[in-house]
Amino acid sequence: MDFMQLPAGPLTLQNLTVPDCLIGGVGDLSSISLNIQDGKISDQPGQVVDMLGAMLFPAFVDMHVHLDKGHIWPRAANPDGSFEGALATVGADRQAHWTAEDVSARMDFALRCAYAYGTRAVRTHLDSIAPQDDISWPVFKKLRAAWRGRIDLQAACLVGCDAVTAEGPFVHTADLVAEARGVLGMVAYPVPDIEDRVRLFLDMAAARGLAADFHVDETLDPSSETLRVVAQTALETGFDAPVTVGHLCSLSAQEPRRAADTMDLVARAGLNVVSLPMCNLYLQDRQPGTPRGRGITLVHEMKARGINLSFASDNTRDPFYAYGDLDMIEVMREATRIGHLDHSDTDWTHAFTTNPAKACGFAAPSLAPGAPADLVICRARGWTELFARPQSDRIVLRDGVQIDRTLPDYAELDHLMRTP
Repeated sequence: MDFMQLPAGPLTLQNLTVPDCLIGGVGDLSSISLNIQDGKISDQPGQVVDMLGAMLFPAFVDMHVHLDKGHIWPRAANPDGSFEGALATVGADRQAHWTAEDVSARMDFALRCAYAYGTRAVRTHLDSIAPQDDISWPVFKKLRAAWRGRIDLQAACLVGCDAVTAEGPFVHTADLVAEARGVLGMVAYPVPDIEDRVRLFLDMAAARGLAADFHVDETLDPSSETLRVVAQTALETGFDAPVTVGHLCSLSAQEPRRAADTMDLVARAGLNVVSLPMCNLYLQDRQPGTPRGRGITLVHEMKARGINLSFASDNTRDPFYAYGDLDMIEVMREATRIGHLDHSDTDWTHAFTTNPAKACGFAAPSLAPGAPADLVICRARGWTELFARPQSDRIVLRDGVQIDRTLPDYAELDHLMRTP
């Protein structure tokens, strides 16, 4: 239950606590008042409500998720928690169960969760190895239309770099992506001809006017350096659409000077980086006994270079991550703990709001008059209160109206989880 039911009509929310970076400041937290009228932030006052120091955020942007994989754990659990176990288990489940009905139901369930938590925009990856591309992309287009006005949706195809060829099924996939105004995506890993495949991939994206999104170096093997290949190829080809790279786990295992040189290259290429701390903590360094590596990439060092850095949810209740619920406050809380964002810069909030919006081309979040009143308000009055509890009683406003935050019941999906 929300900690406060706001009255209807024009409002003046007094005594709100907001990260200073969201209002152009350079400090940590500030106290502000905010006017809301006709669904927008306004400069005209309304009925005064004392918010008692509650923390305010613009609605969140989750720029790297896998809606099509979500919530299959009950029928497709990872047998050992490893990356290899996840790949094999998802592949088998996809072939056995991913009909249009199955994918649509699970994707819609996940979106209802994200909406209830206060997310307004999502980029999802869609497994697109044939024939799944002809199943999932039409489902995505229908869901994007159904969710218009609540969550802005983008999709990126997902195939291994071995599948990227000048002829064959990936050409059809790329055309499907273009027809759906999507993003061309692939998983980059160290195959012998990776440079040629990345170049071909970017050529195919450019020919269709598409942005690019790579899963890169999702391993703690320091010899995995496909991030360098993507950055160098983007520079060499002059590819001028946005390029996003996600994971970058091996960077944390590399010799410091080599990692620094790679990050300099990423900065020169203008790549957008998204870190997925919860999934990477779950999968990476999975071994008998105690794990040593966190799996998170070098977020502080990239931020210091001016790289547009974001955090996102990644997988939810599937073999790649057994937990999660597309809650960006959970992502913020766990990223802060895993990556030691505390005792650091005071503007990390941008990595969950402004930066992913910029990377994906979603509308920039704003608390200025005229901006949509799409807001998340938490009872917490500061960072330690925010991160100590899950903020399950938060207020979410969309177009200035407080939404029903009831989460869907997992039992809704039970009929999909029954296997012969």
